[in-house]
Amino acid sequence: MCQQHERPSWDEYFMNIAKVAATRGNCSRRQVAAVIVRDHRVISTGYNGTPRGVRNCFDGGCPRCSSHAPSGTGLSECLCSHAEENAIVQAACYGIAVKGATLYTTFSPCLQCAKMIINAGISEVIYYQHYTIDDVSLALLREAGVVVRPLDENEGADA
Repeated sequence: MCQQHERPSWDEYFMNIAKVAATRGNCSRRQVAAVIVRDHRVISTGYNGTPRGVRNCFDGGCPRCSSHAPSGTGLSECLCSHAEENAIVQAACYGIAVKGATLYTTFSPCLQCAKMIINAGISEVIYYQHYTIDDVSLALLREAGVVVRPLDENEGADA
C-alpha cells in the first residue's frame, strides 16, 4: 500500500515556483518573481532586474539600486523591470496570450504593474507578501474586476 503524502494546493504550488524564480532576480534591493498560469499550467515567468542587455543590478547596472536611497524613494531613477512586467512581456515576446490567466507574485503589484495586469486581461492576482506602497494599485485592480487575494498558507491541498 502506498503511503499518502500531503500535496500542496495549486496556489501553494505556483507560489513556490514564484519563490524559486525570485532567486534569479538581479535587483540588489529585493528579489521578486511572478508566474502566469492558465489551466493549471505555467505559461510565463518573470523576475525583477535590469532589462536584457543592460548590466545587472548586482554589477552596478542600476544607479538607484547602487545608491543608498531609502526604500520607496528615487523610484523614477530605477532601471529595473518588475517581475509582473517581465512575465507579461515574456509571454508577449513568444506570442502567448495571458487573457483570463492568474498571476502569482511574491509581492503585491505596484501601480504600474497593476495597470499592465489590467490591460493584459489577467483575471486574478495572488500575492505572497504585501508591498508597502500598493494600496492604490490593489484598489485599481479590484475596480477593474481583477480578483486580488493574498495566498492563504493555511488552505488545504486540492486535486
